[in-house]
Amino acid sequence: MALVRSSAAAAALRALNGSCSLIGGLPRSSNALRIRCFSSLMSPPSTAVVYDQHGAPDAVTRVMEMPPVPVKESDVCVKMLASPINPSDVNRIEGVYPVRPEVPAVGGYEGVGEVYSTGAAVKDLSPGDLVIPSPPSSGMWQTYVVKDQSMWHKIDKDSPIEYAATITVNPLTALRMLEDFVSMKAGDSVVQNGATSIVGQCIIQIAKSRDIRSVNIIRDRAGSDEASEMLKKLGADEVFTESQLEVKNVKSLLGNVSEPALGFNCVGGNAASLVMKFLRQGGAMVTYGGMSKKPITVSTSSFIFKDLSLRGFWLQKWMVSDKAIECRQMIDYLLDLAQEGKLKYEMELVPFSNFKLALDKAMGKLGSHPKQVLKF
Repeated sequence: MALVRSSAAAAALRALNGSCSLIGGLPRSSNALRIRCFSSLMSPPSTAVVYDQHGAPDAVTRVMEMPPVPVKESDVCVKMLASPINPSDVNRIEGVYPVRPEVPAVGGYEGVGEVYSTGAAVKDLSPGDLVIPSPPSSGMWQTYVVKDQSMWHKIDKDSPIEYAATITVNPLTALRMLEDFVSMKAGDSVVQNGATSIVGQCIIQIAKSRDIRSVNIIRDRAGSDEASEMLKKLGADEVFTESQLEVKNVKSLLGNVSEPALGFNCVGGNAASLVMKFLRQGGAMVTYGGMSKKPITVSTSSFIFKDLSLRGFWLQKWMVSDKAIECRQMIDYLLDLAQEGKLKYEMELVPFSNFKLALDKAMGKLGSHPKQVLKF
């Protein structure tokens, strides 16, 4: 992994040394003074994934060394441990995501790290604490991150690192969609397409933990039998390929599963129509993605005779609506499920030094791979 080196780190250190006079009675020329001053006021140098313009991520990103930055009174410097490459990260770099940081920018939106140092005014966090950005924040693909203490949420030190790094975007989306649109109780059921996605897997498992049944739709492709078995091991009650649903009455396939009141769509096109076919009278379909890039077509009868509701969900909009405390409570709940083995999904931990390979896998350039999680 090629590194672009900067002389700014040395300049920052020279400026810092020049600004310090006495600490604890030590003379200005003391090496101890310089070390203490540097460690308390500046972060270590950092290695980061940076992009100066929007475009194809494999073309516009580069790995470079960043100089130390000030750690202000209310700041916390975090040594990053792991951060995933999410589809939304790719979209931000491409410039097609609705909200994105100004360039030049450091990539990455969620992750987990260990507190390295704190500003003088920080009281609730200490070096060694395990923290995640909450709400998620840009700039996680670097070895050290400095942000205000309000941006960090302390989590249980026993939390599995790979789940702590990925808990906020996908599992939280699944939880919120299960809770925000239809009041569900034990014995009720949901239906979804894109069931093999991480959100889909989380919906299955969270629903199962609440005795809610799930009907799951997957694509027709090589390995669909194995995918079906994997979902059933997670707790899926029914799994169908799209071709298996080419029947006049899909509800005849439900067996002892009740008609779903709530559906989830992350695909669009025909896959969305299949979700709606399963929904009961007055049911609702929530759309949170559009992987097929095809529009949702709704029959007139779905509105008139079934009174279906079509809703949308975007986690980022939900998180900025004064939900910080509630969000952190739900993250703790989800991490508890992960620690108990009730929430799991496949991931591949990749050394940060192999970022380019991980990016290629995340973008599908090397076939199908689990979620790529950078390990620092």
